[in-house]
This record gives sequence, C-alpha cells and structure tokens, in this order.
Amino acid sequence: MSEPRRSARNLFSHGQIMSTPHALKTISSDDIQQALTRHFAGDWGDCDPEVAAVNDLAVVEGTRLFSVYHDSHGQKFWIITEADRSATTVLRPEDY
Repeated sequence: MSEPRRSARNLFSHGQIMSTPHALKTISSDDIQQALTRHFAGDWGDCDPEVAAVNDLAVVEGTRLFSVYHDSHGQKFWIITEADRSATTVLRPEDY
C-alpha cells in the first residue's frame, strides 16, 4: 500500500502497510486511511475493553496490536500490527 511513515502522533512504528486484496476491493481508501490514523494513535476502535487493555500494554512491551473498525457501510475490518513492527495489515475478518 504505502511506505512506512513516522509521525509525532504515532505511538509506535508500524512497518510496511499492507492490505489483503479483499479488503482493498471492499473498503474505501478513506475508511482505511481514517482507521490507520486511529490505530497508529492508539484508538483501537470497536475492540473489546480487554483487547484494548492488551493493546495499551503491547505498545510498551512491543507485542502484536489488534484493532477493530467498521467502514462507512458498517462492515467490520481489522488492522493488525506485528509484534516486531515490520508490518501493519488491513483485512476483513474472513481474510484471516
């Protein structure tokens, strides 16, 4: 998708940004960009409170990050940043 960018608003390095083909076909680029901005800022979207707490700890400990968002049509999608921060992937749950 794009090359890694660092921003003062990013809480962590995110590596290469990727997407599954299905997600690219079914989620608008605006919805993806908004969700990525939220994910990188530590807004974990619609995930369970327990998952949000694990993500908060993962920012500090360097483990995997998982966020849940809904596109403008109400369809769920995920963003996962790998523990080693080499990649962040946008995908639909059925792509996992």
